[in-house]
Amino acid sequence: MENIIEVKNLKKVFKNFIAVDDIGFTVAKGEIFAFLGPNGAGKTTTIKMLTTLLRPTSGSIRINGFDTLNDQDGVRRSFGIVFQDQSVDEELTAQENMLFHAGLYGLAKKESREKIAQLLEFVGLADRKDELVKRFSGGMKRRLEIARGLIHEPKILFLDEPTLGLDPQTRNRMWEHIMSLNKEKQMTVFLTTHYIEEAEKMASRVAIIDRGKILVLDSVEKIRNTYDSQSLEEAFLKITGHDIRQESADSLDRMRKFKKR
Repeated sequence: MENIIEVKNLKKVFKNFIAVDDIGFTVAKGEIFAFLGPNGAGKTTTIKMLTTLLRPTSGSIRINGFDTLNDQDGVRRSFGIVFQDQSVDEELTAQENMLFHAGLYGLAKKESREKIAQLLEFVGLADRKDELVKRFSGGMKRRLEIARGLIHEPKILFLDEPTLGLDPQTRNRMWEHIMSLNKEKQMTVFLTTHYIEEAEKMASRVAIIDRGKILVLDSVEKIRNTYDSQSLEEAFLKITGHDIRQESADSLDRMRKFKKR
């Protein structure tokens, strides 16, 4: 099967801290792939490099055939992303958020309005399109972010902790939307999540990363069998340990940036 993500010898160093340490993996077209790891494992740092938000110290990344260093425009046209932190503009309506994003991708107004109507219907927000986003619940904002990330029909959807803080009903509905897209359009999904049962249920393969290194990469069933575990969570704890991590490379990076302001 054709690979849509190819990562080789990827490394990211912040001064003397190695956040991502010589990792490599591939993701097949149409696959749902999960990245799991404790706090500070390197998950978000990796996603930032995959999506051109952070430059690798070394190694190579190809997204949909495009090199992330030499063809960033091609890479960015290939994916949509739902960030861990909310990124919609609360002072705009749902439709205005969508129109602004469509403009960033150079979509014609007529074409974008048709797509926006379809996407807002798809995520159950068509009847709220003219309402200010600041009046939306957390789940509604998440669904709007998913719709926004799909406006340019990406080949890959990156989800960085997409259901963090959502109630179970909203999480289930959001995943119904994503699974439908995966099946109907063969859209590749790359997610990180703190909800291990979510990855166990949704992903065809899982990479477990800790302290910047990928420790295991396989199907959920094979990981459970290899570590003689009844669940992915049990196997995860056997692989990564039970200690609570205090800081991550991402938080250290944010602290450095904050101090420079």
